[in-house]
Amino acid sequence: MFTGIIRTIGKVAHIDMRGRDMHLRVTADGLPWSGYSAGDSIAVNGVCLTAVAFQENGFEADISAETLAVTTLGSFQAGLRVNLEPALAVGERLGGHLVSGHVDGIATVQSRQTDGRSERFEFKVASDLSRYLARKGSVSVDGASLTINEVSGDTFAVTIIPHTLTETIFDDYCIGSAVNIEVDMMARYLERLLGADEAGGISPEFLKAHGYG
Repeated sequence: MFTGIIRTIGKVAHIDMRGRDMHLRVTADGLPWSGYSAGDSIAVNGVCLTAVAFQENGFEADISAETLAVTTLGSFQAGLRVNLEPALAVGERLGGHLVSGHVDGIATVQSRQTDGRSERFEFKVASDLSRYLARKGSVSVDGASLTINEVSGDTFAVTIIPHTLTETIFDDYCIGSAVNIEVDMMARYLERLLGADEAGGISPEFLKAHGYG
């Protein structure tokens, strides 16, 4: 489990394709890698990976063909900057929102505009994901926990403050950039509950009767 608060920016140091799978080595100076061990989870651009080895300046991970097919990791190249977040430890502050590291889909940057000292990004998602997005709701973009400012059809907008722009890879994005998206897991649970009407679960009528509509 992750928080969506990016801990440091890493760099893809080496890629080794092994059949249909990928062996990835990432370097980063912003975390005490000696405190981690093989088997620990690290989110790379929002994708939960199991580290198989550590060095003083980074780690290695194996990525399956399935993960390569449904995330942006399949387009990684040496030298690419990536967002990194180790898994949440018990007792740590939950500064963003609960993020599983299981990517729901890929979105593309539709526009980028300066908004005061911040930057406003608009992303387009697949129509089957747009229903999980809501104004003032949460979304993870390349592993970063963000608040949605606006939703229109299959697009949503977020505002990135200067600190976040500096501490993540958002400043690398341009129109057409592909990013990993994970929707708020609470939206998925609510959809599941609403779909359980016939089994006696929560229905829209139930929510209205209890002050939620």
